[in-house]
Amino acid sequence: MNGLLLTATGGALPGRTVTNDELSQMVDTSDAWIESRTGIRTRHWCTAEESAATLAIAAARQALERSGLSPSDISCCVCATLSAPDATPSVACQVQAALGLPEDRPALDINAACSGFLYGMAVARGLLETLGGQYALVIGCEALSRLMDPADRSTCVLFGDGAGAAIFRLADTPFALTLGARGSDVLHAGGPDRNGSAPITMDGRAVFRFAVETLPKCLHAVLDETQLTLGDLSWVVCHQANSRIIDHCVKALNADPAKFYKNMDRHGNTSAASIPVALNELAERGLLPAGQPLACIGFGGGLTWGGAIFQYRE
Repeated sequence: MNGLLLTATGGALPGRTVTNDELSQMVDTSDAWIESRTGIRTRHWCTAEESAATLAIAAARQALERSGLSPSDISCCVCATLSAPDATPSVACQVQAALGLPEDRPALDINAACSGFLYGMAVARGLLETLGGQYALVIGCEALSRLMDPADRSTCVLFGDGAGAAIFRLADTPFALTLGARGSDVLHAGGPDRNGSAPITMDGRAVFRFAVETLPKCLHAVLDETQLTLGDLSWVVCHQANSRIIDHCVKALNADPAKFYKNMDRHGNTSAASIPVALNELAERGLLPAGQPLACIGFGGGLTWGGAIFQYRE
């Protein structure tokens, strides 16, 4: 079975940047407290005119333009999000309409929270293998500021909004993918049954324990499948939840911290957008070497997890 080759990326961030100092005017917190515990200094929140869908469209359009492909080349569109502005039409269908993607191709949203982009890769690969076609558009987008309780200092300091998009090509290149789930509500975002209110709640200690257990497990699983080592990878791009989680795992793996990309200091935790936003930043800065594999590891609400190794271009 073929794997997926990353061919192009795109990204979009909302217009409003929120600093830790600004949050300290809203809740009992401080820049020093937030930064020391999370590594986060700023995050982006949607303005009234922005949503997970508008960000997804912008990121997807950029990825398509950079790929040099036409809309007719895209055989499926998969969008990972837990904060879509509408139950229907899905964000993926809104992207399809905005970009003029063919109407005889599937477009759908999935929700695996912070692991969503990796789940989206798996869905896209399955669609290409099943229905035919060569290229898939996979998007991770969130507007988590719309789900937060701004008075809850344990969560409002953590989350940000954004979108990242990637175009993958079905190819016979190094590839591995692992996914899993463990039903738990230690990280919970409410829906319509909450009488119109949908705040995010989280047991921070339980989530931390889960993350530091899961990250090395996923990384070892995909390394073993490909018979690669950490030294063979250009980057390890983890879900950007908390710098202390990544630091803990780097130490446990006895790994080079420079190989583990971090951007939560500027964006906070953007859930499903986290990994594709990071990939786009690396590509824009010329830091993704063509022909060299990298790993992406996601972990988050559900609880869910996922790991992938794939190559950027050939």
